[in-house]
Amino acid sequence: MLRGEHDAPALAGRDACAGATEVAAAALANLNENQHPAITADQVNLATPDTEVSLDDTHSAALQVASRFLLGFAAAHGGGIVGLCLHADKNDGRMMEESAALYVVPTPLGNLADLTRRSEEILRTVRWVAAEDTRHSGPLLKQLGAQARTIPAHQHNEHEAAARIVDKLRAGEAVALISDAGTPGISDPGARIVAAVRAAGCKVVPLPGPCAATTALSGSGLLDEHFLFYGFLPAKGGQRRQALEELREQACALVFYEAPHRVLETVEDMATVFGERTLVIARELTKLFESIHSLPLAEALDWLKADPNRQRGEFVLMLSGAPADAENGEGERVLKLLLDDGLPTKQAAKLAAAITGAAKNALYELALTLKKQ
Repeated sequence: MLRGEHDAPALAGRDACAGATEVAAAALANLNENQHPAITADQVNLATPDTEVSLDDTHSAALQVASRFLLGFAAAHGGGIVGLCLHADKNDGRMMEESAALYVVPTPLGNLADLTRRSEEILRTVRWVAAEDTRHSGPLLKQLGAQARTIPAHQHNEHEAAARIVDKLRAGEAVALISDAGTPGISDPGARIVAAVRAAGCKVVPLPGPCAATTALSGSGLLDEHFLFYGFLPAKGGQRRQALEELREQACALVFYEAPHRVLETVEDMATVFGERTLVIARELTKLFESIHSLPLAEALDWLKADPNRQRGEFVLMLSGAPADAENGEGERVLKLLLDDGLPTKQAAKLAAAITGAAKNALYELALTLKKQ
């Protein structure tokens, strides 16, 4: 939430905005649709309908708040939300002048509804938007009604773009940084720009939002407690296989991005290097033909080849971590004994981990492998 030094903080803790909360409590009871108190350190614009709203009635308050386009809230003593600070159509850009910063703004992967309200507010308000491809981002900005001018900021001109952005920030103007989709700097241009802005002593404000890696991982069902995000593997086969070999002993889940024209080669190399693992293939996330499919790695190549449609779109490939170390052997030995005694896979892995100290998730993956033999 963008705000000046005299504005009430948004979503503060229990004791923050105490003055604003007291005013809100007094005002909520009888404000009608034409009453809009100004925002100061002790005032909150509540703009509520004629019906009474109690601070303790969080359900009613939430319904009324949800019916409006909200840009920020004042916090109640109990942590609840009691009112809105500004309407989007009344934001005249003055708040941006008070907060010149580089705003790192995630944009939707494919579904426009995934753009957060805070991100929409910033894109509508900033004077400049640094975009990976201005032609790609133009329709999004137009649909939002954004009036910002654009600065090309792609992998081939990040140094020049960073210099322009620093000049704008030093002149007191705010800049939003976006990529074609997802979060800038995460396998997308942006990291060098952020580093240059920070080195220049200017402010950087990252916003939460869409990211293909975490979106896919949350729907993968992989049980690994940790994950390693790798991004795009090398395009050349030899370099790609070498990179995969270096990751073979990682006990955490591995997350990769891949393009459709290389997905078959990459999956084939994965099967050669990793052997028996679980692969989750996510493609076209948040779009009409979104697909998330889990299967043994050894079967993945044939599954992709069986239908050309399965090879289309942008991919996130998620691979289960390395199973328990066979050289150590103790975890596997105990696990086999428990499975031979008829214990369910999950329970056997849990007990074997407790007895030997081996990683539970790795033992579970090993148990699944043993059951297939």
